[in-house]
Amino acid sequence: MKLSEFKFEIPNNLIALRPAENRDESRLMVLHKDSGKIEHKVFKDVVNYFSEGDIMVGNDTMVFPARLYGRKEKTGAKIEVFLLRELNAEMHLWDVLVDPARKIRVGNKLYFGNGDLVAEVIDNTTSRGRTIRFLFDGDGDAFNKVIETLGETPLPKYIKRKIEPEDKDRFQTIFAKNKGAVSAPTAGLHFTKQLVKRLQIKGIDMSFITLHIGLGTFRQVDVEDLTKHKMDSENFIVGPEVVEKVNKALDNKSRVCAIGTTSMRALESSVSAGNRLKVKEGWTDKFIFPPYDFKICNAMITNFHMPESTLLMMAAAFGGFDLVMEAYKVAKKEKYKFLTYGDAMLII
Repeated sequence: MKLSEFKFEIPNNLIALRPAENRDESRLMVLHKDSGKIEHKVFKDVVNYFSEGDIMVGNDTMVFPARLYGRKEKTGAKIEVFLLRELNAEMHLWDVLVDPARKIRVGNKLYFGNGDLVAEVIDNTTSRGRTIRFLFDGDGDAFNKVIETLGETPLPKYIKRKIEPEDKDRFQTIFAKNKGAVSAPTAGLHFTKQLVKRLQIKGIDMSFITLHIGLGTFRQVDVEDLTKHKMDSENFIVGPEVVEKVNKALDNKSRVCAIGTTSMRALESSVSAGNRLKVKEGWTDKFIFPPYDFKICNAMITNFHMPESTLLMMAAAFGGFDLVMEAYKVAKKEKYKFLTYGDAMLII
């Protein structure tokens, strides 16, 4: 497929700048793959589309405050450092993005807070990428506490407003426990403890993978031929508990639902020769776009994504290109909210 086939416009007023007042009261579009039927519901109605023995698989990654603001040594110029990935915990070595990149060179020292944290730029990686070493004497726990204090919730740049206190909670799923993501697995943001309880009472299981979301998930595709696009690698874990539960559901011909594109990517990166889920840990750069034969899931919850994004491409691969693109036209007409804090789609 071609990149241009995924092009459309999102009116600014449909980009959600804030989350719904209650997580599970976002709107939910239900897309039926077989019939092409489209329904309009509220997210907590999702429970009505699943039965006893079905399983939902979420991502329990935890977002950390990855955006730091500081100053350059000598000039005092303001800089932004976005923490991407810890390379060496002992040396406090990190891959980061910097802004403005042209002013930040190898050898520069960067100061954060009132000099509470100092970093040295030791290498260039990409155009805006740098490797930096934090000059910090404490252990990992002490370092993390400093980052929690100085760092800011890494909301996407298109949310053009100041970070608010509630963002710290709302840009995190209720399942979050394994720290390492620079963005939230957005489909999971719609779940509440009450909704999970309702699912459990109905006999619908929930299990979790971990995939630490990096900025590569949102990297712009800049090639027309999608087979030429290379995804950034993301670290993931598919453990024995989720494997056992998912394979049992598959054997019983029950529904297996991925909560979000990140869960789907992890599951599809852990398929055995017999098309069953297997235990796996490591890095995945799997790029899913139409046409694609999904091996594990037969249902998917996802948000409404950016045009020409790899997230939209995965949704279109799962729901069918024509149906998903038609659903996006309906979403615009019906004034659904798009992107991170927006509404949800269930594809069954």
